Amino acid sequence: MKDSTGFNCIAAVLLMLFCSTAVDAQSSAVKSVLPHTVKIVGSGGMRGLEAYQSGILISSEGHVLTAWSYVLDSASTVTTNDGERFQCKLLGYDAKLEIAVVKIDAEGLPHVDLASAVDPAIGTPILAFCNCYGVATGDEPVSVQRGVVSAKTKLAAKRGSWQIPYTDDVFILDAITSNPGSAGGMVCDVRGRPVGLIGKESQDARTGLWLSYAIPFSKLTESVNRILDGKNLQEQNMTSRRTAEPLDPQLLGFALVPEVLNRTPPYIEFVREKTVAFRAGLLADDLVIEINGLPTASCRDVAKRLGQVDRDSPVTITIQRGSEFLTVTMSLLESN
Repeated sequence: MKDSTGFNCIAAVLLMLFCSTAVDAQSSAVKSVLPHTVKIVGSGGMRGLEAYQSGILISSEGHVLTAWSYVLDSASTVTTNDGERFQCKLLGYDAKLEIAVVKIDAEGLPHVDLASAVDPAIGTPILAFCNCYGVATGDEPVSVQRGVVSAKTKLAAKRGSWQIPYTDDVFILDAITSNPGSAGGMVCDVRGRPVGLIGKESQDARTGLWLSYAIPFSKLTESVNRILDGKNLQEQNMTSRRTAEPLDPQLLGFALVPEVLNRTPPYIEFVREKTVAFRAGLLADDLVIEINGLPTASCRDVAKRLGQVDRDSPVTITIQRGSEFLTVTMSLLESN
């Protein structure tokens, strides 16, 4: 009996030490990661179009990785963890990944090294940092949620009736991160090592359930580096230059949905019969995502891209239809 009691006491002490060590590790991770997080406030301000989201500092010079959304439509404010506020400049975005990089005028900032990101196994404990519901303002820290990686799978999600273009790997989280303001936040393991970017509010395309997921940083690094290197085609070439006789949707035979926001997604509202667009197979509800290889995240982007193409030249348009991506080439010189 004495031996059994002694063994139980030793086991209890070891368990307490283990729990204490785990708690200390998480506390250390939280303290180290919080300075890398920012709060972003911009366009929006109504239910379903909240004017806030989260972001991550990815360089000491003030580069911030965040979600690509309407929040960045107008002048946006970035608030660092210590409460300092900056106006930010949009450097570029990737419409397929739904990410953007903005820049604030600051130096010597703590930041995340995306190259050090890890690929956690299923069941790995994680911490999610985000400004859900816009609770944090000033020097208040963002919210921190504990959870685990419950699955790694290909994303098949929708937002309303729109099928999300990103269909690659994501980490499904056992933590409720599908909240207003959470998009653009950071997921790390309990050692503080970066794991992924919290995705925008989305539902599973098959079940309709709300998803809490993070896109692995390994899937974002190439696009982020392209933006940082000034090779982002979304902003590069977005000039006022127009050809003498430019193309436009009407000439091709289709019309986009009304532009409600500065970056209203460029869905096709209708296609006229016996037109170039009709013969190319475009349909109502198609989403225009690229023109001549350049991403189009808004109706305004489509107008600018087509405005740089002479009407005598062919134009290649990539659209998303459900979960499919289709590319067609059209020309007004085609015989009727």
